[in-house]
Amino acid sequence: MSEPRILLIVGGGIAAYKSLELIRELKKRGIASRCILTRSGAEFVTPLSLSALSGDKIYSELFDLTDEAEMGHIELSRSADIVVVAPATADLMAKAANGLAGDLASTTLLATDKPVLMAPAMNVRMWDHPATQRNLTTLKGDGVHFVGPDEGEMACGEFGPGRMAEPVAIADAIEGLIRG
Repeated sequence: MSEPRILLIVGGGIAAYKSLELIRELKKRGIASRCILTRSGAEFVTPLSLSALSGDKIYSELFDLTDEAEMGHIELSRSADIVVVAPATADLMAKAANGLAGDLASTTLLATDKPVLMAPAMNVRMWDHPATQRNLTTLKGDGVHFVGPDEGEMACGEFGPGRMAEPVAIADAIEGLIRG
């Protein structure tokens, strides 16, 4: 049997650096990663870093002719055992909850027939906002799984829920869904 594979969508936010450690942790556990890097995510981690750790090409553009000819966003969404969004920003959660598909990440989330796991990461006020909580309820109702967020000090200096779960906890959740 081939090794399990995740499709990791890396959203924008300071927690994006943890996605690099997540890929390492998954590799130790025999789980391969293929990555979609959002434009916002690329402000925090580079395609080269993700590619070096995952050993695979990084996808970022919805209308990339080469990618669409070779694999396409539909096939990309089905090429893994599970789709993981880490960090899952308020923006990505809102797009997924409302069925929006204006970029590669949101289109892939809408097109997938695989389980989805989100690891939210955002400022405590954004996490507590009624719109985010409404989107969380909608996503859970749609069968999306969640790990975190953790409570603690944020990069902005505030304290509360909103920190992305640690890579080991995310990897544990992924293993639970894959090997379940």
